[in-house]
Amino acid sequence: MSTSGKSSYHHGDLRAALLSAAMEMLEDGEPFSLRAVARRAGVSPTAPYRHFKDRDALESALAVEGFRDLLADLDGGRGLPSSLPDLAEFAVAYVAFALRRPALFRVMFGKPCDDADDERVKAADALHELLADALVRVFPDADASALASAGWGLAHGLACLHLDGKLRATSDEEVADRVRGAFLTLASIGS
Repeated sequence: MSTSGKSSYHHGDLRAALLSAAMEMLEDGEPFSLRAVARRAGVSPTAPYRHFKDRDALESALAVEGFRDLLADLDGGRGLPSSLPDLAEFAVAYVAFALRRPALFRVMFGKPCDDADDERVKAADALHELLADALVRVFPDADASALASAGWGLAHGLACLHLDGKLRATSDEEVADRVRGAFLTLASIGS
């Protein structure tokens, strides 16, 4: 009887192994299917179906991981911004995440959230709430929800313009300066 590694290997946390394999493939620019992810994870071709009904469900789970990673980057041990320059650094972190992990960023925002996917909706809502909380600290008299949408739209737009090559930069610092400048300029118009 054969006891080769692949045929007898059993994952302790299959879902985590599949997500890790899918994330690697996504960030390496490899097209993936559930079968390809299973192959990368070293499990049977049917194993992913224990956790993901289809590729969309797997992509949604990747998006949730991406939102969590983005929230961690935005926090970065700094806590919520308390000034306009701090807020600009929040936007810099957002754009830096997009440029560092472009494939994941596109999965996170490339499709509308499926209202049936509670985890993805909660993850996207957590990002919006964090932005609203940050903005209301800096602009306490403003409509937090509207301001969060505007701030998110500006940071997201700058990220997409850089990702799509519409705004070019020769360094990360040039991108950061552009993002800071955009936020600080818009804020100074209103005052």
